[in-house]
Amino acid sequence: MDAIFLQILNGLDKGGAYALIALGLTIIFGTLGVVNFAHGALFMLGAFCAVAVKAGLSLEKVTLDPSKTTAWGTPMEIREPYIEAWFGEFGANVLDYSVPISIVIAIPIMLLIGIAMERGLIRFFYKRPHAEQILVTFGLAIVVQEIVKSQFGANPIPQPAPDAAKGMIDFGIALGFDAGNVVYPAWRLIYFLFSTIVIAAVFAFLQFTTFGMVVRAGMADRETVGLLGIDIDRRFTIVFGMAAVVAGLAGVMYTPILSPDYHMGMDFLVLSFVVVVVGGMGSLGGAVAAGFMLGILQSFASMNEVKTILPGIDQIIIYLIAVVILLVRPRGLMGRKGVMEH
Repeated sequence: MDAIFLQILNGLDKGGAYALIALGLTIIFGTLGVVNFAHGALFMLGAFCAVAVKAGLSLEKVTLDPSKTTAWGTPMEIREPYIEAWFGEFGANVLDYSVPISIVIAIPIMLLIGIAMERGLIRFFYKRPHAEQILVTFGLAIVVQEIVKSQFGANPIPQPAPDAAKGMIDFGIALGFDAGNVVYPAWRLIYFLFSTIVIAAVFAFLQFTTFGMVVRAGMADRETVGLLGIDIDRRFTIVFGMAAVVAGLAGVMYTPILSPDYHMGMDFLVLSFVVVVVGGMGSLGGAVAAGFMLGILQSFASMNEVKTILPGIDQIIIYLIAVVILLVRPRGLMGRKGVMEH
């Protein structure tokens, strides 16, 4: 039972990442009808927002200490981040919490990137075939990927979690197991809680605000909403920016779990598209449910006991489940009737 509980926890934090990316993909497809293969790049850009913030906060002040000498007899260099030199312990805490702080900075940056992407390129492909949308957005993703590679290099850049969140949480005693049997990294649990909050906020925004109500109406019947005199295009631009923010926040918070590199967006993009299709194209609830479900299934498939019986199953389990679900229900788990059924 303790092993099963651990795999469920592993699946929930992984599923949280899938669900957040798939949620943004579904919002874009549902509102704009665009298959956005550049969405993984937005996840990656969010991660590199955290990298850039940490690099900026880590800029060092270099002084020479004559009382200490190197092996060559020269004064030793003393390096101290400017933020610590200026603000002391408070500056050290800011540096330690660079990942959470990056959220505040990433929100406006990702919003502007999303709006620029939609206004500068995506809007010209609204009525084009999905094949053309995939080609142009995939090309855009490669361009963004290469720009990041040229600026930050090809190697992963570790981003540590705050010291207070580096430990393990022991669930053993609370669940009736022996102490130490069920321990889980604190930051992974924080990521799951964070993804849940973001998903709930997106659903609340779409469900309980006038703006969200218009967007949902536009998802159901864009032409009728336009005939009512509502500037639906402007609202959809904001929605695209919002989807970019969701993907970016997912990337920021995932950096302590997976060190950012230039191709991480592509790695998550393919899996997230599978999640969207399994959940049902255009179904927000389906994207979230499928994200967590497939994350948990992939976690169980990675157990040594399972891989001993079925070698490599952890690499293909998501695609196998997708094939089975689409054979039985082509529209996906919660997709609208007629979508992907012809």
